[in-house]
Amino acid sequence: PPGNSVNYIKRVIGLPGDRVEVRGGALRLNGRAVPRVRVADLVVPETSNSPCLSRLYTEAAPGGTACRYPRYRETLPGGRSYETLDIAATAADDFGPVTVPAGHLFMMGDNRDRSEDSRYPAREGGGVGMVPEANLVGRAFVVIWATDGSALLYKPWTWFGTVRWNRIGGGF
Repeated sequence: PPGNSVNYIKRVIGLPGDRVEVRGGALRLNGRAVPRVRVADLVVPETSNSPCLSRLYTEAAPGGTACRYPRYRETLPGGRSYETLDIAATAADDFGPVTVPAGHLFMMGDNRDRSEDSRYPAREGGGVGMVPEANLVGRAFVVIWATDGSALLYKPWTWFGTVRWNRIGGGF
């Protein structure tokens, strides 16, 4: 990203020479739709730190409310499969096509509507644009810590009651 002072976790979607576009929230790579299958919704408690993005996704839950978000499994050419969220219609749901320049990568976050990724121009505190291959630091391979968003950083005693144990130790 601009400034190279922040590390991001994003998925490599396009390699140099690939043509990337998004139509109606669905990814297209080199003119072909990337297979996308609806899977079980993601349901997380609504908290002050993590409010539901829309009342359309709010439902009653034990102890309060929960956010229910549509989730999909995408499979890239070559067989790599992963889950994504496509929560709402946004301007980034229709993007491109663009061709990834030599020496660069096209990156996207799995939470598509909350990801400042290669669909957005590179700017400090915003999108990352096309990422130079030299900026690729490594591969994320395990979740070390995950909470439901209600814990407060400056109150460590709130952390453990909000841990999403099913995420810890899981891969990307």
